[in-house]
Formats: sequence, structure tokens, C-alpha cells
Amino acid sequence: MIDPVQAARTLLDEALRSGSRRLLGLAGAPGAGKSTLAARLVAALGEQAVLVPMDGFHLADVALERLGRRDRKGAPDTFDAAGYVALLQRLRSARPQDPPVWAPMFERDLEQPLAGALEVPAAVPLVITEGNYLLLDEGPFAQVRGLLDACWFVEVDEELRHERLIARHEQFGKPPAAARDWALGPDEANARRVAATRCRADAVVAPD
Repeated sequence: MIDPVQAARTLLDEALRSGSRRLLGLAGAPGAGKSTLAARLVAALGEQAVLVPMDGFHLADVALERLGRRDRKGAPDTFDAAGYVALLQRLRSARPQDPPVWAPMFERDLEQPLAGALEVPAAVPLVITEGNYLLLDEGPFAQVRGLLDACWFVEVDEELRHERLIARHEQFGKPPAAARDWALGPDEANARRVAATRCRADAVVAPD
């Protein structure tokens, strides 16, 4: 496995030398530690990196209810994948003199996306994005890999991943039994789909 901080610094150095932004993706199953690793990288790189998670493109619950997909929240078709692709394209093409790009974020306390919550200044040389489906090769998500300069697969022990997921669901309001059912039901179905994309990653990394 690579040293993720050192590898991110290498991407940052390339961006600074070339004068063109680099985009780094972190893919992996729910609970693998993508957000943890992304936060660690941004903390190490400071103002030269910014995080734009894929989760900001969750469809709102009201839309999922209308589409009949509420019980599968987190599956590929419960995201605005085309919107996410369009954002990555904007981030790739931004010039240092351009105005900032405003990206959505996912508010876990509300379990809903919030539009225009994350500022990405045009001069920031490295954008880090993380999400389950960055390596998916079907539908609108199939365009994501080509927009990233590098994409790593974040992997952790399965038992630990399940424990983290259950604890997360409990933290944000699900009763223990419901938290376990969701982690081992819809989340696990999505995890299997994500695991099949591991072979498309540039490297496999651990979150800690």
C-alpha cells in the first residue's frame, strides 16, 4: 500500500509545477473510512487542498419518496450522478482568476444534501473528492474516473467497517436494531457493488 499523504503531496507538487489543478478521488464501500482519510489529507496539505465529497449529490428524501427509492438510499440511482460529473468538469477547467465554485455537501444531522455549502477557490491546486461510486463503470458515474488524475480504493477490515456503519447510523438517530438492519442490508448491497470496482483503482490505501 502507498503512503497516502506522501502520494497526495506528489500530486500537489505536480499541480504546482504545471500550473494546472489536480483532482484526487477516494473510492470505497460505506464505512471504509473515506471521509476520515480525506480529512487527514486536507489537514496535512492545508489551504492547498479542498474536499468536495460526492455525498452532496444525494437526492433529497422528498425526491426519493416520489421515485420509490427511499428504502435504497445510498444506491447509485439515488444520487444526481450527472450533476456530480458536471461539477468535476467545472473543477477541472477552472482557471486561477475564475470565481470560486460552490459545491453541495451532505448534512448528516439532517440526512439531507445542502446546496452551495462548500467553497472551492479557483486557485486551490488540489481537489480531493470521495464517495462510493467514483470507479463505477456504468451510467453517468462511468465518466467520473476519466475526470480524476488519480483514484485510490480505501479498504478496511470488514468487521470493523460494519461496526463503524452501525455506530454511525445509531449516532444519527436510528435505533440499534434498525441501524444494524440498514448496515447489513442496503449498505451491504451497495458495498458489494463498490467492491467490484476495486480493480479500476490506481492504488489501495488504508484510512489510518
